[in-house]
Amino acid sequence: MSSVLTPQSGRLAAQRIEVGIRHLSCAGAAAPLAARIKRVPGVQDALVNPITERAVVVFDPGVVGAEEIVHQIAETEGADVGWSTARWHLRIGGVTCGSCVARIERVVEAVSGVQAAIVNVAADSLTVEYTPRHTDLETVRAVVKGEGFTLGTRSNVPPATSGSAGQPVDPSVREFRSLMRKFWLAAVISLPVIFFSYPTLFGLTDVLPAGSISLRIVWGALGVLTLPVVFHSGWHFYTGAWSAFRHRTADMNTLIAVGISSAWLYSTVAVLVPSLFPSAELAEVFYDVTAVVVALVVLGQALEARAKGRSSEAIKKLIGLQPKTALVVRGAQEMTIPVEEVVTGDVVLVRPGERVPVDGEIISGTSALDESMVTGESLPVEKGVGDKVIGATINKTGSFRFTATKVGKDTVLSQIIHMVEQAQGSKAPIQRVVDQVSSYFTPAVLILALLGFMAWYTFGPEPVLVYALIVFVTVLIIACPCALGLATPTSLMVGVGKAAENGILIRSGQAMETAHKLDIIVLDKTGTITRGEPSVTDIVALDGQTEEEVLRLAASVERNSEHPLGEAILSGARDRELTLGEPTNFEALPGRGVEATVGGRRVTLGNRRLMEERGYGLGDLVVAAERLADEGKTPMFVALDGTVAGIVAVADTVKEDSRSAIAALQAMGLEVVMLTGDNERTANAIARQVGVDRVLAEVLPETKAEQIRTLQSEGKRVAMVGDGINDAPALAQADVGIAMGTGTDVAMEAAGITLVKGSLRGVVAAVMLSRATMRNIKQNLFGAFIYNALGLPVAAGLLYPAFGILLSPLIAAAAMAFSSVTVVTNANRLRRFQLKGV
Repeated sequence: MSSVLTPQSGRLAAQRIEVGIRHLSCAGAAAPLAARIKRVPGVQDALVNPITERAVVVFDPGVVGAEEIVHQIAETEGADVGWSTARWHLRIGGVTCGSCVARIERVVEAVSGVQAAIVNVAADSLTVEYTPRHTDLETVRAVVKGEGFTLGTRSNVPPATSGSAGQPVDPSVREFRSLMRKFWLAAVISLPVIFFSYPTLFGLTDVLPAGSISLRIVWGALGVLTLPVVFHSGWHFYTGAWSAFRHRTADMNTLIAVGISSAWLYSTVAVLVPSLFPSAELAEVFYDVTAVVVALVVLGQALEARAKGRSSEAIKKLIGLQPKTALVVRGAQEMTIPVEEVVTGDVVLVRPGERVPVDGEIISGTSALDESMVTGESLPVEKGVGDKVIGATINKTGSFRFTATKVGKDTVLSQIIHMVEQAQGSKAPIQRVVDQVSSYFTPAVLILALLGFMAWYTFGPEPVLVYALIVFVTVLIIACPCALGLATPTSLMVGVGKAAENGILIRSGQAMETAHKLDIIVLDKTGTITRGEPSVTDIVALDGQTEEEVLRLAASVERNSEHPLGEAILSGARDRELTLGEPTNFEALPGRGVEATVGGRRVTLGNRRLMEERGYGLGDLVVAAERLADEGKTPMFVALDGTVAGIVAVADTVKEDSRSAIAALQAMGLEVVMLTGDNERTANAIARQVGVDRVLAEVLPETKAEQIRTLQSEGKRVAMVGDGINDAPALAQADVGIAMGTGTDVAMEAAGITLVKGSLRGVVAAVMLSRATMRNIKQNLFGAFIYNALGLPVAAGLLYPAFGILLSPLIAAAAMAFSSVTVVTNANRLRRFQLKGV
């Protein structure tokens, strides 16, 4: 959970800390320790993870301090406490391009107690990893403000559908509207400025002859007319440039501010003191450059802001899915209450067409639910008593009642939103390189512009000063690194959002980037390839018996059993709606089977060893039993009054789509490996069913991570897919850990990617999306680099000697705006990416 700010006070309403706990006495001590921490006044939630040896605590800093929480943990016998980090995820204002990023991150990371700072240009967010006892938000806020930027509340707040009274307006919409107002002012003023700046072009030489006093007066009026453009529409360029200058650096604002100021000042001197220029040709005005460049750049920023807003639509859609009210049953009364007031244990009524307000378990009624917005599954899912329901999913048909099990921040939707926010605020490794390049790029452009000015002033044709000024301004404007800074984070935002829409939760930009370079996918067998629970697969009946009777006898004996295989037989009998007998004289035979009297007859259920001990003849059933065992199934013989009647085979069955998903991964060039603790015979049987060639069998839970390291030592990038607590070390060791959403919280905490729906098709989709996102990022970076590589030489006048081509500052401004919009628009193409065959 990220820290949250209250808009009224600007203070933190909740903080989250992670405390390392070494030498915890045992895994069983985790729950009591969590309960003890929760009893501390001001603590809102606590989770102790014995695998990662961390305690995650959410608390109200106005009631209790982080020191007190750590003290409570340290008092626990056997617990050795070490500080870890908390995280803020905040909206930052004033970041106009990628060149600002390195400066902000550098100064924030210099604050004592801050471990890392990540600025996301596309999301307008700042994520800060910090040690709570060493720093606080106000310290960071002061440092950021000193750099000329502002910190707001937590980013990705729910957008309002309109700006009516009492409803907040989405910041991206507010920014777009503000920039468009500035654009229209500059655009309207630009029209007369262009018209009167070129009297010869528009046939005004009779009225305003060259060198006349009247022309000078009109041009002076144009200078005054452009002041609102400079001091209103373009003022944010100056504030940004001044802030950068005070910190001995330069950014996109510096380039624009210096460019338009140079054009305006040159023009003003030419109007007021034309005698300073050696010829009348030099006493020309460039007010049109000032006005039009501001208009075009601001328009580009506005379009960029709108496109960036669309880039985060996935998170907005997720937030918008949350129902506002819930119909709960308290006592004998039904009442509609805000969803925030639903508490664990409430009985909630859901009618057809309504959204499920919170997570829970059905206690009465049946229905079909559309869970596509959470799991990515397009078909409605049938639900009945005992089934779990997910908040925000849509009830399609019947009515039902359920008991609320998770509310507020604990719901699946809330956790998805948090994970998506966290991932969208993170950085892919490639972005760090781009940010570093951007930090050096702007000063280099300033130097290049000055060198270009001097070269044209020294060696250029007449009027040298005019040409030198045009080159200077054009180089500054066309080289703005906005497109470079937006290339990676915008694609990452869209890709992470698209993944969330398909039930794939990507924890970080690093996981997204690494997934496209994978060589091997390691699949845990139980619960990943298979369903994770045994079921009846085959029934073999001898002459004189039916399959139903053999299963009925076996299930009747197991009626009071708690053994997993016995529960599977009982479940198979219930599915066939068989009437079971009541067992008496029940006897468990450890390692061999069970025996009981059913309907006055003695029924024995067990393995081959038990049958041979009793001297029961198996006949042709031996061959059938061996065949079933070769298929990875467990055959159990059923004997009636000393005569074998048949076999019931039980196995952990393969999920319906495992084979097709594995085939899809192999078609993508990935090697698929199955990892299991089962014996080699069973493992190979499952591998044959799903088409896996490489099997690592009889692997102990504690050595799974070692197997991953062995594969990595082959020079391969490895992903591990699992769902259990014993998979957590391997998930953490892998280059990318992928946890099945049907698994444990510990496994999901250790993974970089979580699949909400427990299907291997999610692995296929995750790799496809990673490849598509990285391809999109590379397209953006290539376009941004090529734009600058080609644009800068042309702006500097490299084509003039051979072709007489000298780029206009107006065209440079349009090209610069177009490059940024193109990058963001290309990133948004990912929203239409189709997961074919998934």
